[in-house]
Order: sequence, then structure tokens, then C-alpha cells
Amino acid sequence: MFLVNYSSSEGDEEEEEQEEPRPGVRVDVGAAAAAACSEEVKSQRLPIPESVMGMFSQSEEHLDDSSKHDGRIRSFLHQRGNWSTLVYVEYYPEEEFVELIDLLLTHLQAHKLPMTRVTEFHVSLSQTVILRHHWISIFVESLKEKMTFFDRFYCLSDKVKIYTNEERTRTFLGLEVSAGSNYLLELLKEVDKSMEEFNLKTYHKSPSFHISVAWCLGDLTAELEERQHELQDVVDKFENSARILQHYADQVRCKTGNKVFSFSLR
Repeated sequence: MFLVNYSSSEGDEEEEEQEEPRPGVRVDVGAAAAAACSEEVKSQRLPIPESVMGMFSQSEEHLDDSSKHDGRIRSFLHQRGNWSTLVYVEYYPEEEFVELIDLLLTHLQAHKLPMTRVTEFHVSLSQTVILRHHWISIFVESLKEKMTFFDRFYCLSDKVKIYTNEERTRTFLGLEVSAGSNYLLELLKEVDKSMEEFNLKTYHKSPSFHISVAWCLGDLTAELEERQHELQDVVDKFENSARILQHYADQVRCKTGNKVFSFSLR
């Protein structure tokens, strides 16, 4: 934790003692007058108001409380002026899609592997990066220009796969894209170009495009992979799963902080 401390006043420096002139010693009248004037100015300085002092009494850094986020820990510290940013293709699920996810979670619960369903579904086209506030409009324009030339397309996300975050503090149950990944890869190349323009981290070298559907704390990769074939069987046998797991990519979105920007595909 970094604290920014400001001194209360520039006038807090210790004043030098003025020695009394000794008998027989010649006194510089000009210097004595200047010293007296300086003392008068110091004595007239007004104290800094408490309201102003209070502006600098708190830490510039936000303390993140993981208990407010279901135990999740930030991958990076929150700092004023830094905006968490993600580029993605949103997925709008049908009611049956949520039913399928709940079936998967029920199966895991029966094997004492509880997970929490994700509330918003999407296919990521970037890692989560930090964008400075004054870069946002330029970054968004860069993305908008690059997305203009892409056509809309369909994706099919029907392959069960297990993922973890980079710190391995959270594990995700995902549905990997099996059709449409070539179109996503072309979009990704352009998103990476925008990232490079701002010296931001690009996406993984071997991307696995997917929709995360559930998560849990810790690294439970081994335990979940033991059940991966069973989970895939649940997906394959679900009625109309091919239709339910197909989604139409008609726009790319960029979420930065609490702002969302949409770029329509042709």
C-alpha cells in the first residue's frame, strides 16, 4: 500500500535562534532589520484550514475487500485513473442455455465440486488490461476503425473445457468454440494491434475461444478434468443443444470501467 503524505506547512521548519549582540561587537544594522522583518512575516502566516489538510490525509490507493466479491482477489490493484478494460463478443443466452448450465452444476455438486454460475456470458477477444482514463477515447476509436470491415457470423460453443486465471486463484468451467473460431481469430488480430498501439498486453498466443459458464475459488483443474467427459455427455445429450449453443456475433464490445462501447459488424 502506497501512501501519499504532504507536510502540513512549509513554515514548520525550525526557526533559527537570534543571538543577542555581545558588548563591543559591531552589529550589522541592515542584517538585523532583515531578520526582524522575516520574523514578522512568519508570525503573520495563517494556519492551513483543516478542510484542505483533509484532502491529503487518505491513501491514494483503494483497498480492495475480497469479502465483497465472493472471495475473489483482483489481479491488479485498483488505482485512481486506471480503468479495467476487456474486449469481447457478447452472448445472449436462451432460457434453455441456463437450464443446461444448471444441469452441469448439479452434476458437479453431486460429486462435491460446487461452482457458481456466471451471470454474464461472452467470448473474450482480449485479456483484462489497464487503460488510463485519458486513453479511453483514442483506444475506442482505434477499435472502431478496425472492426468496420468485418462481417457478422455464427459461432458454436459446445465443447466442455476447464480453465484457470493466470494467478491460478480461480477455476472456470467453459464451453469452447468449435465452429466460428477462424472468424474470431481474425477479429483478435485486429484487437491485438490496438493493444500494441498502447503498449498493452495482447491475447494468448494459442487462444482457446470460449464462454465461461461457472467458476470457483482455487485451482481445481485436476478434479474438474476428471469429470470433463461426464460433463460433455450432459451437453451432447441435452435436447436441441446445437441450436441453444449457437450464437450470432453481430458486434464487438469494449468494457472499460463502467462504460461499454459497441462496434457493429457488417
